Amino acid sequence: MNEFWESNFKEKGEMWGEQPCKSAQLANQFFIENKLNKILVPGIGYGRNAKLFQDNRMHVTGIEISPTAIGIAKRFLDDNTVIYEGSVDHMPFDHDSYDAIYSHALLHLLDEPHRKNFIKACYDQLKSKGFMLFTTISQNALSYRKGEQVGENRFEIHKGAPIYFYDNDSLMVDFKPYGLIDITEIQEDHPMYLVKCQKP
Repeated sequence: MNEFWESNFKEKGEMWGEQPCKSAQLANQFFIENKLNKILVPGIGYGRNAKLFQDNRMHVTGIEISPTAIGIAKRFLDDNTVIYEGSVDHMPFDHDSYDAIYSHALLHLLDEPHRKNFIKACYDQLKSKGFMLFTTISQNALSYRKGEQVGENRFEIHKGAPIYFYDNDSLMVDFKPYGLIDITEIQEDHPMYLVKCQKP
């Protein structure tokens, strides 16, 4: 996975442009309304979504597997931003607790054991009453069932980056133990789910 993303960021740079995605805009508004300030962003990429949070005076910490993406992020994020280089498999990278965790389009890139470990690792770093928001691709996406099938509802469309396609039932299984409060269908480049959880 790290080779796939490092190669893509080297070749394509700011491949999704400079503007934050829709879910980041929704998350940003939610964070403002709930006065959430300390945000962890696993899979921060080159920082286009995290910049929106910083622009609204939130303190952002990131995790990113690609050194090239981290280098690009310096153009978007302030000099005080901490970005840990490494895989989310190795969380936690610090001993801090966070008001909120936002992860966009990362979860579906992991296999089942790593998805479960990632969700738990995020939950464990939340403060009491903290929130975590994930986006993940839906089975309503046109790419569902394309490419080589490598597992249940998991397909390798691009070599080196298999994708797991969620439905409502599989989201309930993965997130119900972690304070699931809402599942919303949203349209990004693909149909996706925005999943929201809160720690007691």
